[in-house]
Amino acid sequence: MQVGIVGLPNVGKSTLFKALTKKTVDIANYPFCTIDKNVGVVAVPDLRLEKLATISHSEKIIPTTIEFVDIAGLVKNAHKGEGLGNQFLSHIREVDAIVEVVRDFKDENIIHVEGKVNPERDRDIIQLELIMADLATVEKRIRSAEHEIKSGDKEATKLFETLKKIKQTLEQGRMASEIELTNDEKKSIKELSLLTIKPIIYVKNIDENYLQITNYRLQITNYISINAKLEAELTDLPEAELKEYLRELNITETGLDKLIVASYNILDLITFLTSGPKETRAWTIKKGAKAPEAAGAIHTDFEKNFIRAEVCNWQDFIKYGGDVGVKEKGLMRIEGKDYVMQDGDTVYFRVSN
Repeated sequence: MQVGIVGLPNVGKSTLFKALTKKTVDIANYPFCTIDKNVGVVAVPDLRLEKLATISHSEKIIPTTIEFVDIAGLVKNAHKGEGLGNQFLSHIREVDAIVEVVRDFKDENIIHVEGKVNPERDRDIIQLELIMADLATVEKRIRSAEHEIKSGDKEATKLFETLKKIKQTLEQGRMASEIELTNDEKKSIKELSLLTIKPIIYVKNIDENYLQITNYRLQITNYISINAKLEAELTDLPEAELKEYLRELNITETGLDKLIVASYNILDLITFLTSGPKETRAWTIKKGAKAPEAAGAIHTDFEKNFIRAEVCNWQDFIKYGGDVGVKEKGLMRIEGKDYVMQDGDTVYFRVSN
């Protein structure tokens, strides 16, 4: 699953990406510094792993991961080809969710493509570009659907009605994600990879003077404030120094940790866990996945050869010293093919040879 980092030029996208991935990318004080998209794989913070590994005396810990994609800056009228235009809209189309960065820091040495700092305006510019790009996509598909309807295609008629509903919403300046669609309708438009239907997390890139200087408040609830420059500097510290620094400030998780977990959650993902002497590991599945599908995340053969799952809560695993203690307390459950996995399930799968 990929999360794309988007925003206007010089809002701190690449700095945030560097902090997230500890990967050196080209950062400079001019628009379109990032032309080719950068991709980084990031470990999802999970405090449960270390605790489980201690109980199991695991040789190693393997967290689950999520991919972040650093996408070059969009500008006003990108859908008309301004800046680097549709090249980057296509990059956004490929990701599963969007982290939209808006600038809320003042620095006279870093130019703002729109002249001055205003995160509300920046968000509106990006939103309009996504809407206009989707509108062009939907209108094109409507035209082809009309031809299919004339040839007697009944599915095209259903699709046409869905597309008209989406087109009307986009023309009102609203995102496609605001429409309630049935599962069948969602499936019918999946091939379009609409930008405005993707889940979005907003990040305000602030600085140390944020509370004193800002006069803006994004009128949205799902945003995270991050000092990307500071977070990037923190990632350069040795692990021990970083932990000490955070402990002194009484910080339990960094802004980056919050963003990674929020990105994971907005993709509707959950984690199940396996733990033994060899390794303690986190595995990613979609919320609502059943036990055989979870087994398939470990190995594809496990799904078709699934017999049962031995499941316990991760807290019980720790509290009672591992699977033996959990079994003695009668807290190890035997679950079959219809069991819906829960976040934090600690599992051992039984499969046939």
